[in-house]
Amino acid sequence: MIEGSIVALVTPMTQDGALDVESLHRLIEFHIEQGTDGIVAVGTTGESATLDEAEHCQVIALTVERVAGRVPVIAGTGANSTQEAINLTRQAKELGADACLLVTPYYNKPTQEGLYRHYKAIAEAVDIPQILYNVPGRTACDLLPETVERLAGIPNIVGIKEATGKLERVEDIIRRCGPDFLLYSGDDATAREFCLAGGHGVISVTANVAPRLMHEMCAAARSGDRAAAQAIDAQLAALHRDLFIESNPIPVKWAVHEMGFIQPGIRLPLTWLAEEFHNTVRNAMRQAGVI
Repeated sequence: MIEGSIVALVTPMTQDGALDVESLHRLIEFHIEQGTDGIVAVGTTGESATLDEAEHCQVIALTVERVAGRVPVIAGTGANSTQEAINLTRQAKELGADACLLVTPYYNKPTQEGLYRHYKAIAEAVDIPQILYNVPGRTACDLLPETVERLAGIPNIVGIKEATGKLERVEDIIRRCGPDFLLYSGDDATAREFCLAGGHGVISVTANVAPRLMHEMCAAARSGDRAAAQAIDAQLAALHRDLFIESNPIPVKWAVHEMGFIQPGIRLPLTWLAEEFHNTVRNAMRQAGVI
């Protein structure tokens, strides 16, 4: 069972857009030292949409190798083609990932029945723990709780990253799927309340910048210590907001670069953070005490 603060890790790149392996290794060590509970490789924040298949698998392999079993590694393997998602998930298993995170198919707007069959096909094709990922603000596709309930009956579908920000879904999914079905927030701003309501953790953008505080906040919320969770989260509130001042992962990559961990590399169609927002993100980092 993977619980707590799971970082949706940025993918370090050079200024010309090539993968930066040395910086990836440095980031992984930083997260393990800071208490991050798990690492998602090549999720949305890891720019999965602009990595080709070979690069995608390379990042998973590098992450698994460097982590060396010290924390769980979850590989982002979702796609809007079911067969592509199966292929990526199969390769992630072969590379040693502990679980896979599969975003709902984007752009093509499947029905709830289509979503059920999509995830069922992947789960039946690859025997690895699989986590559903619902983020309709990006995909134009909402995986509804009743469909999650159907999918929870498939043994290796073990949980969901729920990024709607709708806290009422925590109680609904627990009621439908039981307390052992893993629930991860995909929305940093509501992650505290999500965990206090029974969620198992957060797959976090903010954790890229403030991993220790996100770990401590999740631990407090998971233990039911509302006062401690609120006090820690107050330090993170500006990051939760301002790391989305432009599209993720634009601000968070700038912030991690500002901390000295990565080069200023990002791939088109994403661009480096506009200068007018630098002080806003920098001030949020100061509030969290990371600079």
